[in-house]
Amino acid sequence: MGMKRKPKSMVLLLLGLMLAMTASGCSGNNNAGGNANANKENTNTAAATTEASAAPTAAAPSGDEPGWQSDTSPITFDWYLNFSWFPNKWGVDPTSQYVTKKTGVNINFIVPAGNENEKLNTMIASGQLPDFITLGFWEDAIKKMIEGDMVLPLNKLADEYDPYFYKVSDKDKLGWYTQEDGNVYGYPNSSSSPADYEKYGANYVSNQTFVVRKDIYEAIGSPDMRTPEGFLNALKMAQEKFPQVNGQPLIPLGLHEFTENGNDSLEGYLQNFLAIPWEKDGKVYERETDPEYVRWMKTLRQANQDGLLAKDIFIDKRAQMEEKIAQGRYFAMLYQRTDFASQLGTIYQKNPEQTYIAVDGPSNTALDQPTLNGPGISGWTVTLISKNVKDKARAIKFLSYLNSEEGNKDLYLGEKGVSYDTIDGKDQFLPEAFALMNSDRAAFDKKYGSSFTFWMMQNTNITDQWAPKSVEPFKQLEDWTRGKAINTSEFQLIDPTGNSPEGIVATKLKQLRGKTMPKLLMASSDAEFDEIWSDYLAKKDKEGFATFDAYRQTKYQENKKKLGME
Repeated sequence: MGMKRKPKSMVLLLLGLMLAMTASGCSGNNNAGGNANANKENTNTAAATTEASAAPTAAAPSGDEPGWQSDTSPITFDWYLNFSWFPNKWGVDPTSQYVTKKTGVNINFIVPAGNENEKLNTMIASGQLPDFITLGFWEDAIKKMIEGDMVLPLNKLADEYDPYFYKVSDKDKLGWYTQEDGNVYGYPNSSSSPADYEKYGANYVSNQTFVVRKDIYEAIGSPDMRTPEGFLNALKMAQEKFPQVNGQPLIPLGLHEFTENGNDSLEGYLQNFLAIPWEKDGKVYERETDPEYVRWMKTLRQANQDGLLAKDIFIDKRAQMEEKIAQGRYFAMLYQRTDFASQLGTIYQKNPEQTYIAVDGPSNTALDQPTLNGPGISGWTVTLISKNVKDKARAIKFLSYLNSEEGNKDLYLGEKGVSYDTIDGKDQFLPEAFALMNSDRAAFDKKYGSSFTFWMMQNTNITDQWAPKSVEPFKQLEDWTRGKAINTSEFQLIDPTGNSPEGIVATKLKQLRGKTMPKLLMASSDAEFDEIWSDYLAKKDKEGFATFDAYRQTKYQENKKKLGME
């Protein structure tokens, strides 16, 4: 059953990122939990378990009790997070101190200073990985670590040291991440299975938004930006009326960063806004070839020709964007709302009129409602345990603790009486903690450390029961996405990765897209755009798109079977 799982390349890259709820006190439901109707297929994992547990072990743990309770002596694990923007240290705040006091586990986070992939590849090449590794589910490196025999099967660790792991992990998610060798090497955060959709789907929101700066948008007459004409016209009016923001040039449109592999805003986000289907007649659809998509890419080319795309957007990374968002320099952004929640809170405190609000953005010719990514089964990140781990038993037991309702509650609500208490019969954040969370997230992380400051194993399906109602300015953005989020789990992890022949093709296709995107926007005319575009399509074929496509189709069909959708 298990397939070589792994990265959902570009088209889905954003699916993972989409769940980056990091800096957001409000971030909404992303999920995990609910084993209702676990797939038939997943009996595999159970079978592997029974077989392995047959081996006699000394005083085998029962699996009914949390394993971590059997040893709470001090231990420090090195934990690598593949996100250079992660700003927090363990042990500074009361929440992490509380978890350490309770479990004995202290964490030393290792975060890359610059390019994540360089750091990760260097670690892989050296063969020396830290105890825990957390990275986006779409990353090629996952396959490299598994194939290089550098990470341990979580199921084998659980069988030997902590069967409680199975009690607090979701069968559907274990099944989804089971490899061809029958083992599971990583467990996701923020993951929602189709069963979770049935159980919690009414609460689900998306991270994908098109936002405008409220005061500027209203000053230009709150124009309809759903059509190419309306969109270009609004950018133009904003720039003419407000050429400067506090003495700096206005940036008419903000996008996710351009990388060597492309741009999230201009791929999945835009395609979702245009409600471009993921499949047609049972075949995985190559969404970027859709005429609606090409029409909007040409609209953005026109925007550039008209001087409405600032140079900044081609070079800025997330850190620079956050700074410019905080300064209110963007008029509009096609961007992930939780990525700028921290800045949004700060702006709102200073002047609610200058906040960013979600509005209907680029739409297809029929003006259909967008179909945005809702939570998916792959989650956002996956966490693996290295072969070099300093204590196998303590590592799997700590992972089980983090996965459990208890662990999720500890990292979400924090310590009772410090960041939360039972108020009116309900466990909830103390008013002063909630106020700080919404006004200054960075200060909240240091002062309290709860609300998933440490999100490695967050499961919002569990913590939803304690989640406060969203407040402004976050609520408006979140509410705008309600009813627009769809489940696209069957399209996750269908792209080949790693060093297999198809994986190499996938890498080349991503890099080709990364090189082509800026050229398309910088083309001097529609005719030049057409030339670059047809050249791009020809190069895709030459790089082996047919092989890549056939692989995707097979995986998609396997996924449907795995998810019980056949």
